[in-house]
Amino acid sequence: MPEIDALFDSLNVRDLLSGHDLNDPTTPLSAPDLRLLINRLESHSLRIKSKVQSYLVSHHSEFSELFSTCQDAVSRTRLISDDVSDVVQLVSDRPVDVEIRGVVDEIREKTKEVRVKRESLGLVSAVVGVCEALRETKEALKSGRFGFAAERIREVKGVLRVGEEEEGEPVVYVLLRREWSDCFDEIQEVLAKLMETAVRFEVDWRKLRISYQLSVGETTGIALRTVLEAMEVIGMLDYGLAKAADSIFKHVITPLVTHSSTFVAVEDSCKTSGEIVEATLKLEQSSDHKTEDVDGDAIYSGVLTVVKFICSSLCFGNVTWIHSFGRLTWPRISELIISKFLSKVVPEDASKFPDFQKVIDRTSQFETALKELSFIPPSDAEGRLSKYAENVEVHFASRKKIEILAKARSLMLQCNFTIPQGLATSLKSDGAESVDVNASKHIVRLLFSSEMCVVSEAASQLVHMVHKTLEDVCVSSARVASEFYHAARDSILLYEAVVPVKLGKQLNGINQAAVLLHSDCLYLFEEILGLAFEYRASFPSSIKEYAVFADIAPRFKLMAEEVLQRQVQLVISSLQEAIDSADGFQDTHQIKQFESAKFSVEQVVFSLEKVHLIWEPVLLPKTYKQSMCMVLESVFRRITRDILLLDDMAADETFQLQRLIHLMLENLSSLLGSLKSADDTSRPVDDLIPSLRKTRKLAELLDMPLKSITSAWESGELFSCNYTRTEVQDFIKAIFTDSPLRKECLWRIEDVS
Repeated sequence: MPEIDALFDSLNVRDLLSGHDLNDPTTPLSAPDLRLLINRLESHSLRIKSKVQSYLVSHHSEFSELFSTCQDAVSRTRLISDDVSDVVQLVSDRPVDVEIRGVVDEIREKTKEVRVKRESLGLVSAVVGVCEALRETKEALKSGRFGFAAERIREVKGVLRVGEEEEGEPVVYVLLRREWSDCFDEIQEVLAKLMETAVRFEVDWRKLRISYQLSVGETTGIALRTVLEAMEVIGMLDYGLAKAADSIFKHVITPLVTHSSTFVAVEDSCKTSGEIVEATLKLEQSSDHKTEDVDGDAIYSGVLTVVKFICSSLCFGNVTWIHSFGRLTWPRISELIISKFLSKVVPEDASKFPDFQKVIDRTSQFETALKELSFIPPSDAEGRLSKYAENVEVHFASRKKIEILAKARSLMLQCNFTIPQGLATSLKSDGAESVDVNASKHIVRLLFSSEMCVVSEAASQLVHMVHKTLEDVCVSSARVASEFYHAARDSILLYEAVVPVKLGKQLNGINQAAVLLHSDCLYLFEEILGLAFEYRASFPSSIKEYAVFADIAPRFKLMAEEVLQRQVQLVISSLQEAIDSADGFQDTHQIKQFESAKFSVEQVVFSLEKVHLIWEPVLLPKTYKQSMCMVLESVFRRITRDILLLDDMAADETFQLQRLIHLMLENLSSLLGSLKSADDTSRPVDDLIPSLRKTRKLAELLDMPLKSITSAWESGELFSCNYTRTEVQDFIKAIFTDSPLRKECLWRIEDVS
C-alpha cells in the first residue's frame, strides 16, 4: 500500500509545531501547543483512516480471495491432522511394521532356499555330467576310441579345475578329481604302451621299426597317428615320446656318431594292400669304414638321415611332434657330437686352424638342415654346435690351459724337493758348466743378482713352462693369447697353493725341503718381476693393458722370508733345548755334571753341523752366512750368559768350563771356516757373531789371574769383547774369594769410566 506508506512518512511532529524549537530542552511545551498538537494528530488520524478505508474498498476482491485461500489452508491442515491422528492411532493399536518385517524375512529365507536348491541342483547336474564324461571316457578307452577319450579327459580337466584346487571346496570335487586322475593315468599308461609297441629296435639286426597299426587287448587297428594326437590333446606328448627318443638315441644315433665310418643308415618300408604299415631304418656296414671321418661328413649325414626318418615316419611332419622329439634328443645329440667329434678334432697347433674351417662350415650346414626340419628347439637359436666350432680358438686355448695347469700340478706333486748329493760341492769347485744334465735342472741363475742358485726341479721346470707359454702368447691371436696369459699366471699361483700344503709337515722340521722352498720362492720372485719386461712389448695389444705379473711377485718374496725365518727359529729353538740339558753348566767339577754338560755341548755341535750340511748346498752364500751367524749368535750368547751367571766357581770347575768351551770351538772350526769363505765380503766372522769373541775371551778369563782380568778391563779389551762392568765384577766375585786384592780390583773396575 504505497499511499498509506506515503501518508505515514509525511507525519512529522516538527512540522506540527513549526513555531517551537524542539531542540531546546530547557523550553517546555505550553498547554496551547499541546492542544494544537493533539488536534493536528487527530486530523491526521482521520485522514489515515479514510485512506485505509478507501484502499480496502478498492481492493475488496483481492482481500476476499486472500482470506478464502487462508481458510482453505486451515481446513486442509485440520484434515491432515485428523488423518495423522488416525494413522497414529492405527499404528498404536496394531504394529503393522512388525508384520511387514516378518513377511520380508520370510520372503528372504524362501529366496535363499530356492537359490541353494538351484545351486545344489546345478552341482548335482555338473557332478552327473562329469561322472557321465568319465564313464564315456572309460568306454572309449575300452573300444579304442582314444581321440574321443582324450578330448573328454581334457574337457573334464577344465571343469574340475585340476591343478587349481581351493580350500573349502565340496568333498565331491576331491573325489571327482581323484577319479579323473585314475582315468588320466589309465589312458596315459595305455598310450605309452602303444608307443612302446610302435617304436622298437632290434639289437641283433640293428633295425629300427615303426609300426602304424597297433593293438591293445582285444582292440586292433589303432593308428599310430591317432595315438600321437591323443597324447598331444592330454598333454603327455613328451612323456609318451621319451622312451622312444631314448631308445633311438641309444641304439641308432650313438653308434652313428661314435662309429661314423662303420655304419650307414638305410630307410625301408612295408606295405599291405597298398598302405604302408611299417617303416624301417637299418644300420648297415659301411663299405669304406676304414676311411677316417675328418670333416664330420659321415656323422652329420648319418644323423640327418635318422632325423628325417623320424620327422616323416614317426612324427608325420607335424611340427609340434617334431619339436617335442627334438626337445627330448637334441641336447644329448649335440653334446655327443661335441664330445665324440668336435672336441677331438680341435687343432693341436694354431697353424692348423684354417683346415678346421671345413668342419665349421659342415657343422653350420648340418644345423641349418635340422632347423629347416623344425627339429632344433627355438631355444637353441644360436646353434650349439656351430657356436662351439666357431669358438675353436677358445677351446684350443682352454684345452692348452688345462694341459699346462695339469702338467704344472703334476710336476709339483711328483717333485720330492731334494737335490742330488754332491751337487753343491761340484757347483762350488767346478762351476755350473761341469754339472751333469740331471743335476743342472736344479742350478739356475738369478735374474737380477746373477748368482747361481740351487732350486727344486719343480721350480726350474715351472719357470721354463711359463716362458714357453708366454712365447706362445706373443704369436697367438687375442683370445688365445688371453687364455695362455692366464695359464701362465695360474701356473705360478698354483705353486703358491700346492707346494706349501704338500710340504706342510716338512716345514715344521729342520730339513732340506724347507730351505729348497725358500730358494724356489726367491728364484720365482726375480723371474716374475722380469716376465713383463721381457715379453710385454711382444704381447698382442688387447692384453697389454692387463698383462702384469708384478702384483704376484711380492707374495713369493714374503713366502721366502717367512720360510727362512721359520727354519732359523726352529733351529734356534732346538739348540736352546739342547743347551737346557746342561743345567746352566753348574758343578762341572763333578764328573756326572761335567759329562752332562759335555753331552749338551756335543748335541749343540752335532745339530749345527747338521744344519750346516742342509743349508749350505741350497741357500745363497750371503743368505747362508747371515742365517748361520744368527743361529751361532744365539748359541754363544746363551752359553756365555749361563757361565757368567754362575755365582760360585771352584778352581776345578773353571778348568772344566774352559775345556767345554775349547771343545765346542774346536768342533765348530770347520763350520766357522765355511762362514769365512761363504761370500766375498771381507768382514770378519767375529763382527757378524759378536758373542763368538765374547765366548773365546771367556775361555781365557777362566784361566787368568785377578790382576790380569782387571788390567784387561782397564785397557778396554773386555769392553771390546762386549763385556759389561757388572758381568766382569760378578765373574770376579764368582771365581776369587773375598780379599783386599779383590776389593781393590773391583774398586779399580768401578772407577774406570
